[in-house]
Amino acid sequence: MTLTRRTALISAAALTIPALARATETPIARSPGGAILGEGPLWSAPDNTVYWVDIRGKKLNALRLADNSAQSWDMPDLINWIVPRRSGGFLVGILRTVHALTLDPFTLTPLLTIEADQTENRLNDAKVDAAGRLWTGTMHMPFNKKTAALYRIDADLSLHRMDAPYLCTNGPAFSRDGRRMYHNETAENLVYVFDMAPDGALSGKRVFTHFAPDVGSPDGLTVDADDGVWVAHYNGGRISRYTPDGKLDFDVAIPAKQVTSLTFAGAGLDRLFVTSAAQPPVDADDRHAGALWEVPKSLLHGHKGLPTNAFAG
Repeated sequence: MTLTRRTALISAAALTIPALARATETPIARSPGGAILGEGPLWSAPDNTVYWVDIRGKKLNALRLADNSAQSWDMPDLINWIVPRRSGGFLVGILRTVHALTLDPFTLTPLLTIEADQTENRLNDAKVDAAGRLWTGTMHMPFNKKTAALYRIDADLSLHRMDAPYLCTNGPAFSRDGRRMYHNETAENLVYVFDMAPDGALSGKRVFTHFAPDVGSPDGLTVDADDGVWVAHYNGGRISRYTPDGKLDFDVAIPAKQVTSLTFAGAGLDRLFVTSAAQPPVDADDRHAGALWEVPKSLLHGHKGLPTNAFAG
């Protein structure tokens, strides 16, 4: 079934976004707060736009960098991530099903369902590698059973279960040469690194870094052009950069506690955007919880991102 603008759900709404300001030493809110579970930021170079989702709010959001305008679309269920397709449009993960998405005109077409028998699980986080393969994981929504796994989806939409078990998968990201993949078990405060073969096979799983309990839990991550690994600290109010050998390089405080993910963006890939959440309980002084943030360039130490990969199917 294909959902159209009429039969589906879309409500495109203009959001009030703060005007672009000069970079300071403090990250700047680029959207209003209040996203229940802001996640999965995606840099789309063809339309000069940062997309991100509010999983529990069931919304897809867009910030157009050319004029700082914003748009939001309602979704039929939990929208967990968005990635681009080489053939045009996007793929999105909605609950446990991967859909093809176009925005103009709006269409939403289911392609395949993952873990259909695991009704307490949902999709969580996704990235595309340089070969055009989609990597996504699942998580246990009650957050108390290790029934989730990491999957690879090839261009022909074949599904491959790559690693298990997990309680909450998060992250996937790839080294500049495509020979390493980073992936999190958020529930255990672990960031793993795998060796990745040209055909997408994984081996050599090992701990890249282990978060101490007082710095939050590892959530979304990305890799920069110097092979540094940037990780969002959920309930830690910060993002951190690690060197390729797993040593902490530096961190940046974010004015929201529930920091969820991040992406480099812009024509020079020298702007960094960070998502956050406002899941209960939210601290009374966390008034910007759920905002999309931009980290000033002065805090990036000159680092830039890698181009966004698109799904080959």
